[in-house]
Amino acid sequence: MFDLHEALRYVVENEGSDLHVKVPARPTARFRGHLEPLPQYADSLTPADTERVLRQMLADHGEKAAAFDTDNEIDFSYTVPDLARFRVNAFRQRGSVSIVARVIPFTVKTVDELGLPSVIEAIADEERGLILLTGTTGSGKSTTLAAIINHINRMKARHIVTIEDPIEYLHRDINSIINQREVGMDTASFSRAMRRVLRQDPDVILIGEMRDEETVRTALSAAETGHLVLSTVHTLDAAESVNRIIDFFQPHEQTQARAMLAGTLKAVVSQRLVRTADHAGRVAVCEILRMTGRARDMVLDSDQTDRLREVIAEGEYYGMQTFDQALLHHVKAGRVAMEDAIQAASSPHDFKLLVAGDGRTATSMNDLARGGQGEPDREPPAPAHVPPVREPSPVTASAAGPLTASAPSNGRVSAPPPGLLG
Repeated sequence: MFDLHEALRYVVENEGSDLHVKVPARPTARFRGHLEPLPQYADSLTPADTERVLRQMLADHGEKAAAFDTDNEIDFSYTVPDLARFRVNAFRQRGSVSIVARVIPFTVKTVDELGLPSVIEAIADEERGLILLTGTTGSGKSTTLAAIINHINRMKARHIVTIEDPIEYLHRDINSIINQREVGMDTASFSRAMRRVLRQDPDVILIGEMRDEETVRTALSAAETGHLVLSTVHTLDAAESVNRIIDFFQPHEQTQARAMLAGTLKAVVSQRLVRTADHAGRVAVCEILRMTGRARDMVLDSDQTDRLREVIAEGEYYGMQTFDQALLHHVKAGRVAMEDAIQAASSPHDFKLLVAGDGRTATSMNDLARGGQGEPDREPPAPAHVPPVREPSPVTASAAGPLTASAPSNGRVSAPPPGLLG
């Protein structure tokens, strides 16, 4: 007979990420990105098996069980003491119950432990504005968000409010106080929680997912009024994320929405997980956009938004990097095999050129003067710390009038490379 806890323990102990339970199939789990049947179960599951497992998981959640009976699908969290927590989605397919349980460890890892770029900590230190984590399902967005919250919790005294469906990582108060609200249990919806959150004296607001116009509008307003807002979007890169946020609004509101987003967006971190060279795990590959004057102008202009990758490619001074630049870094460090990097690259052809040029995407005047002979001049080393990004000028807009920008009001920063700030 299928034993739920035994199966979950096997997945956790073998560093799996998801357990799949469906009819008629053997219990299956995802290990290092690949689905594999659990070896201890030779028989396929029956409808009675999966129904019994679901009722076992919902034994202490009568309202969730009733919601499943009505809607035929439900999201909830499940805990196995001394093992892990699990984010669970149950649904019906072809009349029987299917379940997917995602492993959520009790321990929240730091940015360094996850092998993420150090600029993530600089992004977490932002005082206000909007930070977006993007990527496909299973790309590690929730884990990175938890690491950011953990960094703020350890380094600052802040009031952090999270709104999640369901709650994934559990945070304990260190230097901050953290209130975690679960949709369906602590609040009816993301939009209702967002309407109330500004009365709860928050410094940092985490929204599990941008799902509707009201949530997006309230998040942008909170970022405009001095709060740090973190959220996720199911998109592949920065340009697509900007367009997705704007698409939540009606066409006649999109000019104003672009102005709000340009004035509040601080960073977009897009993630993919790529198999390590030893095939023993996966490494997070991050594309990172930080908001500069030039990036802000591209967010404002819908015809220029797709060129954000140019800003990212040229923004190493600010800790920015494209997916392909990040992949090259992992390949050179021996963490990712070349064949896996090519398969994961945004543009395999351009990635091969990047590798051939040792990260250089253009020929310099010095290269021409040398006539292509000898070792090409190296770029100057990156600064030892990630410099702060200059606050973009506040932007205002109305549906009937042109965009205007006020003069910057704060101090000076180190001079960036020519042309980066636009």
